[in-house]
Amino acid sequence: MGKRVLVVDDEKLIVKGIRFSLEQDGMEVDCAYDGEEALEFAKNNQYDMILLDVMLPKMNGFEVCQQIREFSNTPIVMLTAKGEDMDKILGLEYGADDYITKPFNILEVKARIKAIMRRTGRKSEETSSTSRVLEIRDMRLDCDGRRVYIKNREVNLTAKEFEVLELLMKNPNKVYSRENLLKIIWGSDYPGDVRTVDVHIRRLREKIEEMPSEPIYVHTKWGVGYYFA
Repeated sequence: MGKRVLVVDDEKLIVKGIRFSLEQDGMEVDCAYDGEEALEFAKNNQYDMILLDVMLPKMNGFEVCQQIREFSNTPIVMLTAKGEDMDKILGLEYGADDYITKPFNILEVKARIKAIMRRTGRKSEETSSTSRVLEIRDMRLDCDGRRVYIKNREVNLTAKEFEVLELLMKNPNKVYSRENLLKIIWGSDYPGDVRTVDVHIRRLREKIEEMPSEPIYVHTKWGVGYYFA
């Protein structure tokens, strides 16, 4: 069964080009041209990936991303025409998994989509082959359902946040450098830098720690990296 992608951009030529290219690879593609329409598509359909432009009419991409994260962990890749690092980091703050800067080569877009889908597919195969639940202190991580509970209360994590936590939790007390986490979770072909890891760790702590500034689960080994205690 082909993968399903939602493409969101108000530039119809860009949408047309992406749609044509992805459909050539056997993917099913839905298109939206403003933020409100994108949100409706995301609420009413299941997608394997969402390509989301930052500059949109009615509601910008960051707002759309943030609202989608309230009900879905579908991987979201932000499309931005701005080159400033803060725009890229801001997209990650709102729950994006990756970003691509315009102007882009359609081959780059396709390669990035396929890489993320491969990693997501491998995770699904791994968890389906060995049904496991990890429990440490008050935290329970359901590998099959990709759900996290603290004191029996479900915590809503993005796909990347879950993958980071799962890796650290499966290897307690093992310190991972930011570079290693970037390579393992985002892939060796990911063009971003290690600040992406810092943003996700901070956002993860805000969700799972009672006091993010004094974490009990995800710790920092200063000058080395991060680990799960």
